[in-house]
Amino acid sequence: MISDMVLVPTDSAMLPGDLVVPAAAHAVVLFAHGSGSSRHSPRNRMVAAELRAAGMGTLLMDLLSEREERHDALTGEHRFDIPFLGRRLVAAIDWLETQHDARGLPVVVFGASTGAAAALVAAAERPDRVLTVVSRGGRPDLAGEALAAVRAPVLLIVGGEDPEVLRLNREAAGRLAAPHALHVVPGAGHLFAEPGALEDVAGTARHWCDEHLRAGRKQPLGE
Repeated sequence: MISDMVLVPTDSAMLPGDLVVPAAAHAVVLFAHGSGSSRHSPRNRMVAAELRAAGMGTLLMDLLSEREERHDALTGEHRFDIPFLGRRLVAAIDWLETQHDARGLPVVVFGASTGAAAALVAAAERPDRVLTVVSRGGRPDLAGEALAAVRAPVLLIVGGEDPEVLRLNREAAGRLAAPHALHVVPGAGHLFAEPGALEDVAGTARHWCDEHLRAGRKQPLGE
């Protein structure tokens, strides 16, 4: 399946991304990487391939421009600026609606690490467009007040050997008003590098998205 190199316009930068929308796609999954990563994250790309096999489109994009990346490497200014990263994802959601192949498709926002907090902020801002949020080893606690404003169902996936992040996810889950589930991958650390761990993440995310796509067909987004 061929990926289209795209440029996603935001308020202050054109951000590169890789967009794939299969024929008859049911949704588009927007990936939000964590700090120090990029759209080339091998973990996100593996999960993206699994979700494309299930009939979903994917958009993997950088959340910072090259200039911002260089600045952030020196100062750390952007990597934990969740409102800033959330606005970037909102811009990407709005841009997808202008693309012929993706127009009208529900959006799944898949966030890793700090990208999960930004995904929740974006879901709170675009409740009529976001079908669900999936967090992989994420920091949903960093979404702050946006947690209570999210209306889309949320899946939190955490490694069983990542105790601090697991604790933070449990605390964040208690602040979510939206339907949510916490899936713990036994024996997995923060990066899910253990044999079978990332496959567990991909399969769980695929099942969750399928379930909510079926529910979404019965009840349109925004209701």
